[in-house]
Amino acid sequence: MSDHGNMFGAYEFQQAAKGFENVKSVIGIEAYVAPTSRRNRKQEFWGPGGQRAMSDEGEGSKDVSGGGRFTHMTMWATGAQGLRNLFHLSTEASYTGQFPAGKPRMDMELISEHAAGVIATTGCPSGAIQTRLRLNQYDEARGVAAACQDVFGKENYFLKLMDHGLSIGREVRDGLLRLAKELNIPLLATNDAHYVHQDQADAHDNLLCLGVGKNKADEKRFRFQGSGYYLKTAQEMRSLFAELPQACDNTLLIAERVGSYDEVFDYVDEMPQFPDVPEGETQESWLRKEVHQGLTMRYGAPIPAEVLERFETEMSVIGPMGFSSYFLVVADICKYARDNGVPVGPGRGSATGSIVAYATRITELCPLEHGLLFERLLNPERINPPELLPDPRLPLLPR
Repeated sequence: MSDHGNMFGAYEFQQAAKGFENVKSVIGIEAYVAPTSRRNRKQEFWGPGGQRAMSDEGEGSKDVSGGGRFTHMTMWATGAQGLRNLFHLSTEASYTGQFPAGKPRMDMELISEHAAGVIATTGCPSGAIQTRLRLNQYDEARGVAAACQDVFGKENYFLKLMDHGLSIGREVRDGLLRLAKELNIPLLATNDAHYVHQDQADAHDNLLCLGVGKNKADEKRFRFQGSGYYLKTAQEMRSLFAELPQACDNTLLIAERVGSYDEVFDYVDEMPQFPDVPEGETQESWLRKEVHQGLTMRYGAPIPAEVLERFETEMSVIGPMGFSSYFLVVADICKYARDNGVPVGPGRGSATGSIVAYATRITELCPLEHGLLFERLLNPERINPPELLPDPRLPLLPR
């Protein structure tokens, strides 16, 4: 799996793969890479004189993709170290490389600092090398390829071949093969897959229409050109790249080199522990005392019976499910935010249904007054952690 610009599905993908015998997950990212620096917010083009180069056939731009914002590069993690590096790259791209109204971009400076344990390729037809080749800038393409070999190591960098019947792919193939020969870069046969079975193409096209809010009859709408964007069999791939069998062999080589990611994912199910629990207290017992204090603040003393009943109902779920520490941690974050003038809203979504959250000032709405259900936030059938953090876009509340 190598999603565009993010790795949000990595954990779920890994867990799904572990449910099958003899199935190995290979996790990566199709990264958006800034043409120069990820901090440069200007559009950049590589055409003559820095001007945007357009296709002679009137098919649009053949320059840097995304309107001069990014090129593509596909990377996969060979194990725990590589996966951590890809997570870091993806996160940093979102924090420091966001183009206004655009994509989370990394750059080669950042990639070079976190290339250990990573196998990389030239990416799809929107990759930096393919873009240079389309612009008849072979020397520049060769320079990019050589630099990437230095960053990742010669054994970890591949020239990626794709064939979906598109002219944008065919016109750079000769250049890629020439680079492979001159720089001794191994070839890699790949297929851009966006659905599982061939007969799902129309359903996928419908989904694209929904995504961009266009009618299917609109000739100018976004659509996938070419064909074959499904999970092809090994036989189909070897038939497609019959003249380059080693490019297909290398897909198996990469899969064999990928090890276990368990070291990275084993911690995911561990709930963070609140560090300031007094000696002799547990996470749950301390949460109970904090909530009792908060309920007195909210409702006065003695605490009304219906409030205590709701509190016990919630704790009978929060405690056994191991989420006491989570409530303590989030409450501490909210307190710090209020104490330091950081906007904290009155609560978000189902979190407002919890009287424990209300007592600890995670939220500011009384669930009893508004008839809000705790079960929407957390119940024994829901194994995912509750979403407690308030929306910072809402107005700042009094401290």
